[in-house]
Amino acid sequence: MFFPNFILSALALTSAVHASPVELAERQSTPQKLRIMPLGDSITEITCWRALVWDQLAAANLASSVQYVGSQNSNPQNCRPSTANWDQHHEGHSGWLAVDIANNYLEGWLKQTPADIVMFMLGTNDVTRGKSTQEVMSAYTKMVGIMRAANPRMKIIIDQMIPLSYSNAAVQAINAQIPAWAAKLNTTESPIVVADCYTGFKTSDLRDGVHPNANGDKFIASRVGPLLLDFVRQSLGK
Repeated sequence: MFFPNFILSALALTSAVHASPVELAERQSTPQKLRIMPLGDSITEITCWRALVWDQLAAANLASSVQYVGSQNSNPQNCRPSTANWDQHHEGHSGWLAVDIANNYLEGWLKQTPADIVMFMLGTNDVTRGKSTQEVMSAYTKMVGIMRAANPRMKIIIDQMIPLSYSNAAVQAINAQIPAWAAKLNTTESPIVVADCYTGFKTSDLRDGVHPNANGDKFIASRVGPLLLDFVRQSLGK
């Protein structure tokens, strides 16, 4: 079946623009802003939910106090949220697996673009390429360790994956383990919360069987945004 190899592949790599060293230095020179890393695969990179979450930050009068961070600076879907100057930085990588990000990349990304909050959805590519539930959960655990090594006070939002139009049983198996896993690793200093992006998400809200359409983007933003706003307010003392 060719579709799984096509999903989350290099679909948008040609449109991704990497942050320059000068830009990175400038962004890191403003520590007064809370740093939020949207981390994931193409469901982070080539979708519009992170733009809609930025609208929520703006509506709450928090946008001037935060910034998205990541080595990517792109808007492949030409998202047009209400906030015209929304921050397009992120760490979404089409086609990449959670296990590979945990083993080879996340540590370097967090050194290059430090974060105070990480929000991530990963595992879809792992599922379609035969990785087991345990392999994905172990990757999540390793990522949390890397995040906390980079910032002991890291706040973490993990998303339960949206459904697939195929291989969905594997998605459900991972999602079922996430709440207990998060509760076990949760600490006062570095809290972990779960955004349920699965329950209530309709497969009709997928544009291609994998990625959210406009309604799907709104759904993800509705689940992730309020949790992010809570973390931002806690961090800023508001």
